[in-house]
Amino acid sequence: MEGRQPQILDLEAVIVARAGKKAKYIPKFLIRWFTRFAHLDYINGYLKEGYVGVEFCENAIKYLGVSVEVEGLENLPEDGRKYTFASNHPLGAIDGVTLGMILGKKYDGKIKYLMNDLLMNIKGMAPMGIPINKIGSQARELPRLMNEVFQSDNQMLIFPAGLCSRKIDGKIQDIPWGKAFVTKSRETGRDIVPIYFEGRNSNRFYRVATWCKRLKLKFNFAMLLLPNEMVISKGKTYKIKIGKPIPIESLDRSKSDYEWAQDIRQMVYEL
Repeated sequence: MEGRQPQILDLEAVIVARAGKKAKYIPKFLIRWFTRFAHLDYINGYLKEGYVGVEFCENAIKYLGVSVEVEGLENLPEDGRKYTFASNHPLGAIDGVTLGMILGKKYDGKIKYLMNDLLMNIKGMAPMGIPINKIGSQARELPRLMNEVFQSDNQMLIFPAGLCSRKIDGKIQDIPWGKAFVTKSRETGRDIVPIYFEGRNSNRFYRVATWCKRLKLKFNFAMLLLPNEMVISKGKTYKIKIGKPIPIESLDRSKSDYEWAQDIRQMVYEL
């Protein structure tokens, strides 16, 4: 177990910490229900093994019995430079873990990616992540952390949508991509490698996400379904397509960084 960090995830503690002063208004029975719904016993059965980083990702895929078919491995650069790997985000968990495994093994663990601050509570994933939180001190720290990681010798994996895919116009697809990955890649001279991950969540997930949007709810309730979505994906096969690197010099000033981000999004869906 050398170098490992065995863990039992205390979901109630995470929820209370996340809710802050409002935690006292959350019924205990609701927390107990969500703990069962999230398959916490199954998840903790894996976390207690204590895997960290790329080893965590690789063994998580095995634990779930997930198979992966990858097309375009020859497009992964081997010139020693640092790149930005930009992918769609259909699943919200398995896609991040799978790409962390593939890129981490390819680049000797030198891979970082933006990670929901809730996932940062998982010790095995935390070393690979940059926490995202739109409120509080982490929100103020995010620009600095982004600068540091893009200027580092790590490869950067990013899901520019920020959220996992939704059902839009009858299709499962990302919302419009944010421009930050283009801007930061331009500033640090990183070419961009497009990646398409084929997959989808359950119809229930998309119904909840749609109602959250219609009701204009600030809290992303659909996110609470992701542990269940991950577990019910046991045994599935996912396909990944890796495109050729896009030279950052080709993203000239004829378009804004936001427009280039949407163009790259379209390239991903055309892979």
